[in-house]
Amino acid sequence: MFTLAEVASLNDIQPTYRILKPWWDVFMDYLAVVMLMVAIFAGTMQLTKDQVVCLPVLQPVEVQPSSPGSAKVPNVVPDSETTAVQDKEKAQTVSFETPSVVTPDIPPSRASPLRSTVANQETKKDQEDPPGRKTNLDYQQYVFINQMCYHLALPWYSKYFPYLALIHTIILMVSSNFWFKYPKTCSKIEHFVSILGKCFESPWTTKALSETACEDSEENKQRLTGAQSLPKHVSTSSDEGSPSASTPMIGKSGFKFSAEKPVVEVPSMTILDKKDGEQAKALFEKVRKFRAHVEDSDLIYKLYVVQTVIKTVKFIFILCYTANFVNEISFEHSCTPKVEHLTGYQEFECTHNMAYMLKKLLISYISLICVYGFICLYTLFWLFRLPLKEYSFEKVREESSFSDIPDVKNDFAFLLHMVDQYDQLYSKRFGVFLSEVSENKLREISLNHEWTFEKLRQHVSRNAQDKQELHLFMLSGVPDAVFDLTDLDVLKLELIPEAKIPAKISQMTNLQELHLYHCPAKVEQTAFSFLRDHLRCLHVKFTDVAEIPAWVYLLKNLRELYLIGNLNSENNKMIGLESLRELRHLKILYVKSNLTKIPSNITDVAPHLTKLVIHNDGTKLFVLNSLKKMMNVAELELQNCELERIPHAIFSLTNLQELDLKSNSIRTIEEVISFQHLKRLTCLKLWHNKIVNIPPSITHVKNLESLYLSNNKLESLPAAVFSLQKLRCLDVSYNSIGVIPVEVGLLQNLQHLHITGNKVDILPKQLFKCAKLRTLSVGQNCITSIPEKVGQLLQLTHLELKGNCLDRLPATLGQCRLLRKSGLVVEDHLFDTLPSEVKEALNQDTNIPFANGI
Repeated sequence: MFTLAEVASLNDIQPTYRILKPWWDVFMDYLAVVMLMVAIFAGTMQLTKDQVVCLPVLQPVEVQPSSPGSAKVPNVVPDSETTAVQDKEKAQTVSFETPSVVTPDIPPSRASPLRSTVANQETKKDQEDPPGRKTNLDYQQYVFINQMCYHLALPWYSKYFPYLALIHTIILMVSSNFWFKYPKTCSKIEHFVSILGKCFESPWTTKALSETACEDSEENKQRLTGAQSLPKHVSTSSDEGSPSASTPMIGKSGFKFSAEKPVVEVPSMTILDKKDGEQAKALFEKVRKFRAHVEDSDLIYKLYVVQTVIKTVKFIFILCYTANFVNEISFEHSCTPKVEHLTGYQEFECTHNMAYMLKKLLISYISLICVYGFICLYTLFWLFRLPLKEYSFEKVREESSFSDIPDVKNDFAFLLHMVDQYDQLYSKRFGVFLSEVSENKLREISLNHEWTFEKLRQHVSRNAQDKQELHLFMLSGVPDAVFDLTDLDVLKLELIPEAKIPAKISQMTNLQELHLYHCPAKVEQTAFSFLRDHLRCLHVKFTDVAEIPAWVYLLKNLRELYLIGNLNSENNKMIGLESLRELRHLKILYVKSNLTKIPSNITDVAPHLTKLVIHNDGTKLFVLNSLKKMMNVAELELQNCELERIPHAIFSLTNLQELDLKSNSIRTIEEVISFQHLKRLTCLKLWHNKIVNIPPSITHVKNLESLYLSNNKLESLPAAVFSLQKLRCLDVSYNSIGVIPVEVGLLQNLQHLHITGNKVDILPKQLFKCAKLRTLSVGQNCITSIPEKVGQLLQLTHLELKGNCLDRLPATLGQCRLLRKSGLVVEDHLFDTLPSEVKEALNQDTNIPFANGI
């Protein structure tokens, strides 16, 4: 026999799951335990006590009255054990007086006189004893009859009621907790309970709610008093005074500024323990992943509904068939076992000594089932009355400053509804970890705790322009200590999605350059005023044009703007919504994108634009007519725009000084004759194209000083190129040029000549007449010897000879006073061929000042 504790373990669940058991589930669990006790008690009673006691039904006996007042002796059913003992004793008495056994089938009228005398004596004795008639059944026969009649006469429900009640109760227990055991729901519930417990106990929850309470109390005070200035803080831990309200963040919705509500700080709780902060950040990530995992299905909700329906159907079934059997449980039963040949009796009267107790227990069981069923009906009413697959944190949003807590759905919503039945405080604390505002506050506290002023100072470096630069990468925000670096010139913020620029940036008086790489930073009003007046250069790198902060278009004193991101045909319309017209002092505009035409808003700044750079990443740029409006443009770069010819719109730019058409598909440059109208054009870059030859009309571009034709398909250099007397730099590297014309000596102002990666085998002597030559790059050619006249190049600082067929170097290299070993690019074994005094001269320190550059 199993114990109550063993059966009750079927209803046992983990203590942590109690938060998901509403009052009706708890009540039903207790009812199930009581029903279990009733079933076990009834079963135990039935097993430990006699089932039924039966006596034979005697035929009526006519007894001659011995006195006038005698009457017929009634049949009295004595107790089975007492009857058996008395029968045994009196049977012995009868057998002692007479040798023959009296059979009950012989009628009294035919009995002998002796028996009549004995009967009269017994009648007289029975008048003194309790009335009744004796039988001749022995003890084994009584036991046999009791067993027979237990199975034949006793109703089946009286026999099996305890076991049915036990089975029903076990089914109800299993149905109540099946959703905690089913694998596909158990894992989600276990994960949810674990996260919920950690969120409830997290120190960050307490801090966030306490700050909210402070903010709400301060806001309510302002609302009630209507004062223009802030009152003193009520909290004893806050500083006294009337701080000014924080300035707002500039949003994407428009250019208007609205005041933010002040944040009341609690100094005693400003810094969390590092371990607690890391745990809180991990909780935010867990909640985010759990929400994404659970919100996509409603399996838990459906399973709970199904098990509630099963319990309700079970209740109706038990109630319907049990109520019919209540009256069948009775004390007396008539039994006809058809064993007359064994006992001599045909009918027996039986008593069920447990009938009274079983009937009371059955009534109690039915009462418990009725209460259980009404609770099941209430549960179904609750399940279908409310939209349990949707959960709103409206109350939490009203009571706290976390107005961004999202509503949830499906199983996530259902679990929160169940938790609310236990304690609504759990949902309130859990909502803190669904709020991005709360997460940002935590990140801000942790960030400021980690990135101190001393640590930031270690990351400050000097850039190529010898400016102090700080680059912050993939942080959760901008540390407050950054704005204490007052001598900073350049600030780079990369992959910081929640960057905020506060009013403290006004302390950085040297800041003139700001980089925002995938960082849609928000600024306060005071910070914006500072940036508008002091910022000169802004770099914005984005994936979508919507990432460009709206305040960028209001920086009236901005000089340089660099936009790097996706500006396809759809986003072109979007960028047109934000005009650059307000950037009245913008001089340089750099756009690296995939434009098909120049956006119309760029033409808004055309009149005062001096440099326009468009890097198009291989997308063909079709419409260029708007270039005609940029009359003041001095530098124009159209790189990787899939241009096949030089655009005619360029010829209208009379102030153009430098033109760069790098990495296009230009094959011919016959239009170069039109450059004669561009009197100020001094630099022409046609590198990385497919140009086959240079037309003679290039001689008309008389003011040209720099010509870049590297990485093309040139096979020769026409003499027309060497008629450009002002030419200072000529780059024809990586072509197929075989001969350097002797006319190169005409370029008396030539300072830089690059012929690397061609097929040149001889350097003409006229080349060394270019006395101003500083850079000579002739590597990766077929040159077999270097003329001795190379020593005439007294201004030479860079000589590249590597990758040729040289056997030695001329000793006259020592006459190039400005040439050093660092500027001599040759193989090591060739350098060793130089005389020792030449090598010593080349190895001298390069502290002598000279101009070395293009």
